[in-house]
Amino acid sequence: MFDLRLWQPVGHYCADITRTFPVGTDFTPAQRRLYDLVLSAQEAACGAVRPGATVESIHELTVEILVDGLLSLGLLPGERPEAPRGEDYKQFYMHRTGHWLGLDVHDVGAYNLDGAPRPLEPGMVLTIEPGLYFSPRLDGVPDEYRGIGIRIEDDVLVTADGARILTEAVPKSADDILEIRAQSSSNASVSPASLP
Repeated sequence: MFDLRLWQPVGHYCADITRTFPVGTDFTPAQRRLYDLVLSAQEAACGAVRPGATVESIHELTVEILVDGLLSLGLLPGERPEAPRGEDYKQFYMHRTGHWLGLDVHDVGAYNLDGAPRPLEPGMVLTIEPGLYFSPRLDGVPDEYRGIGIRIEDDVLVTADGARILTEAVPKSADDILEIRAQSSSNASVSPASLP
């Protein structure tokens, strides 16, 4: 898997986008299962962004979806009611679901106010970037998953009535990613072996 992470200031504001591509022209079955799981969590999290929601509630939703998927794939032990309370999932998902975005890629701003999660307000911009990462050194992980890392990240503006995905024009479905890979493979006119 190849992780393409881009950040670029535009008008002094930053963007932060991540897409994951298979190294070859296709996903392995394990890569595709994990990619689809991360994408479903990412799309649900983007859909949860609205005034009054919190970064914490969006993260909890993301974790629920990832944990359900990991359980269904047999990559986490146990049953659904106990799994999210444990922290077994953190061996595969060790970061938060997003961060503030503005004049810096990881912009300043409080995530909590007066001891409670800060409600989102129109005009705020944050990233939504769930991922799953399977170290080749993890015990108890089937070989087909070892060494896979997937992250899908978009920039989301909180609007008065919901959210606008600022990076929605960047392809992210597995089929779109495969189409890009196929096009790049068929357009390759220089092979590495022919370079001096």
